[in-house]
Amino acid sequence: MAGRVHLFYSSSSASINHTLSPLYSATSRLHTHAARRSIYLRRISPPPSTAHRFCTAGGASTVRSDSTNSDPFVLTTPLYYVNAPPHMGSAYTTIAADAVARFQRLLGKKVIFITGTDEHGEKIATAAAASGSSPSDHCDTISQSYKALWKNLDIAYDRFIRTTDPHHEVIVKEFYSRVLAKGDIYRADYEGLYCINCEEYKDEKELIKDNCCPVHLKPCVARKEDNYFFALSKYQKKLEEILRKNPEFIQPASRLNEVRGWVNSGLRDFSISRAAVDWGIPVPNDNKQTIYVWFDALLGYVSALSEGESQPDLDTVVSNGWPASLHLIGKDILRFHAVYWPAMLLSAGLSLPMTVFGHGFLTKDGMKMGKSLGNTIEPYDLVQNFGSDAVRYYFLKEVELGNDGDYSEERFINSVNAGLANTIGNLLNRTLGLLKKNCDSTLSVDSSVAAEGNPLKETVEDLVDKARDNYENLSLSSACDALLEIANAGNLYMNDRAPWTGFKIGGNAADAAAKDLVVILEIMRILAITLSPITPGLSLKIYTQLGFTKEQFSKTTWGESKWGGLKSGQVMSQPEPVFARIDKKIEGEVAEVPKKISPKKAMKPPQTQAAAQA
Repeated sequence: MAGRVHLFYSSSSASINHTLSPLYSATSRLHTHAARRSIYLRRISPPPSTAHRFCTAGGASTVRSDSTNSDPFVLTTPLYYVNAPPHMGSAYTTIAADAVARFQRLLGKKVIFITGTDEHGEKIATAAAASGSSPSDHCDTISQSYKALWKNLDIAYDRFIRTTDPHHEVIVKEFYSRVLAKGDIYRADYEGLYCINCEEYKDEKELIKDNCCPVHLKPCVARKEDNYFFALSKYQKKLEEILRKNPEFIQPASRLNEVRGWVNSGLRDFSISRAAVDWGIPVPNDNKQTIYVWFDALLGYVSALSEGESQPDLDTVVSNGWPASLHLIGKDILRFHAVYWPAMLLSAGLSLPMTVFGHGFLTKDGMKMGKSLGNTIEPYDLVQNFGSDAVRYYFLKEVELGNDGDYSEERFINSVNAGLANTIGNLLNRTLGLLKKNCDSTLSVDSSVAAEGNPLKETVEDLVDKARDNYENLSLSSACDALLEIANAGNLYMNDRAPWTGFKIGGNAADAAAKDLVVILEIMRILAITLSPITPGLSLKIYTQLGFTKEQFSKTTWGESKWGGLKSGQVMSQPEPVFARIDKKIEGEVAEVPKKISPKKAMKPPQTQAAAQA
């Protein structure tokens, strides 16, 4: 759901709630509920040693083959709120989701990567009026800005859902009617303090001085409404059971503990309609009210599975890929995805998503970010100044998914230069230069032959397996570290073997030097494939310099990361830098970036300033 700017940047949603409320004092309540229906929850059963490993439907073991599985891998970002253009928190979530999607495609999975925009609610109408446009025009403009940024960041999504799409409204109304028929919706009055920015009622005990919202620091307004409520309390025991039997459902473990605390403290029914909001989907059979933005937008994950049906229905759409394999969200909207959403799905008789993963927040220079502080990160500027690969690499390598992470421009430049320009780019460039000078840019032997008896081959294979395990566990930073170790190993091998000396000597020494170049270029080929979820643009440049085509690169699979892909006689392209070093002034001084960095130093893990999980 919505991307919002608070004290931190995150992929936050239409509203942020710091208690399990909204607490509602309803004057009427449904006292009887239909018998609970048993809903099958697809479990995740990772090995004890891994925290985030994915499994196939039905609780099978992790997919280890590169053949296409019949069940699609469906993953989602939040549907970002269009009250303002995208910020770095939104971009971070989407970059991470894109890396996961690209990795799953390499495994041969049919992937459905869903992102989109949440476009209803009072705040949208207010933002539109402030800009002098209609809500519809405002949504068109902001939604397009998300699509433009995703293109600039090389986000390869499969579905972009907008909650103003007509087919989405059809699905929401059918879902609402199904929950109503289950006996889980009732009508009641509520009078309380309402935060327009959060678009929800607040309990007085959570407000600060002068009845101000603790998130937006603005006074809440008194409202009395006749609303429809969802019987969340009915699913107290069921959610407790799910969290007890399926501890991997909510990840990482710190998020699970939060959710268990909320549920164990007691669930309260919440309002799912608004009488004072016109910009929204009308409640079926009551056009005087609109459906609450969260009850509307969460259904975008389902309606996005519509495959162009002129008259989509819930069962057909669900059959196209539900349940989702992964909801990747910011931790600030965990409550809605880990408590409200599962209960809603149980009520409608639908399967629960396999995993809800709540990542951390971003800070800048060790400080919380906010527009009032003037220290926000503008993703458009980052991409324009440094390129999409640099942005993707930094936030995926330097921020462990699940933890909070910090951005500083100096650290950004140092990290990117050390990893992409020096360790990887320079290795490829000097190897191809030696090959051109001494071998006419042509490989003398197969890479499998060149590595016979060479322990480096086994080292690389072990690191590839390590990277794969980390990808599967959503440990994207650790995957980057493992792949950087491969590049470091290649640099050490180049320095130890000194092939330029062998070429000068000639004879058998020259033949051995030619084999050494093949070994290093095979390492680069493997890196091009395994690093592609993180830096797709850079990986394509590497792959094409090795004599392959763009089409061949688009068809690569993880299985092709096995040693032995380069063949004798293959002609390499002319050496050109695949990643230019960044030289940029920081606060009036040139960034202190070493022109050369030792492979051992490059292998050191990052020291994140804000690493604590919330």
